[in-house]
This record gives sequence, C-alpha cells and structure tokens, in this order.
Amino acid sequence: MTRRLVLLAAIAVFAFPAAALDMPARKPGLWELKMAFEGNKIPPRVMQQCIDAATDKMMNADFGGAAQENCSKRDVQNTGGVITIDSVCKFGSATTTSHAVVTGRFDSGYTVDVTSTRAGGAPVPGMPATGSTHMKLEAKWLGACAGDQKPGDMMMGNGMKMNVLELQKMRGAPKP
Repeated sequence: MTRRLVLLAAIAVFAFPAAALDMPARKPGLWELKMAFEGNKIPPRVMQQCIDAATDKMMNADFGGAAQENCSKRDVQNTGGVITIDSVCKFGSATTTSHAVVTGRFDSGYTVDVTSTRAGGAPVPGMPATGSTHMKLEAKWLGACAGDQKPGDMMMGNGMKMNVLELQKMRGAPKP
C-alpha cells in the first residue's frame, strides 16, 4: 500500500502541474510539495523535490508527453497568470475527467487545485467509490538543495528518497 501511495503521489505531483507542455519552468532548487486529497482515505502528503532546469524540463516532457498520449482532450488556458487545464484521459479501462487551476509563481510558490472524476476500471484503494476526488497541491520554493541532494531527488515525508532520473534509467528512457 505504501508503494501505491508513493506512486499516486508522484503521478499527482508530475501529472497535474506538468499536464501542459507549456507550463512555466520552476526555479531551480529545493521545493516543498504539500498534497491533500479531500473526501478519501489518503492522508495528506508532504515531500521535497530538488530540481535544476534539466530535471524540471524532463519532468514536463516525460509526464506531459504521457498525458498527451493518453488524453483525448487537453485544453490549457492562461488568463492573467491563472492557468486552467481541462482534460479527459484514459488509463487502461478507466477514464478520468479533470479540471485543474494553477495559481501563483513558479519562482516562489504555486497552488494546483484539481477536481477529477474517474469512471470504469478497478476500484482504487483509499479512493471514494464515486470516483470523484479533489486534490490540492501547494508548492513552495525553499532555497538551494541540501549538500546531499542532487537534481531529481524526491524526499518523501516517510524518510524515503528516490531520484526521478534513476527511475528514468530503470525504464530505459534517455536522460535529459
């Protein structure tokens, strides 16, 4: 169950802010990400992510590209600095319809507010039976990465650390 939550968290962190390939680049350094899921049994998650320009671009391209391949609709609007993303995506036998609103600045802090409805597919543990979810991600730039951190490192609130570049290598994908 812990691995499934980590995977869900990683997907949420990348998929929603990176759903549009034209999202602004985040400031390099250490970012704190607080994720809260309303209306289900998944507890709030806090993690940190060390990025540089290359890893931020890679995450946008990798996860944004995956969204493009699986989504029949992906409408992105930027009105006065508020980015809205409406999408319909199919993963296996499940279809997810989402509305995301991104506000803030990518050099200091931003918020992603996502409402989704999932239909079809097997039930997801911890998620409501209706398939409707509301997730809020608050991201805050903390400063430079710590001395023992390298770009791509994600530090989970449970002490687990993983690197997205190493995950890419395991999948056989090219490094940025």
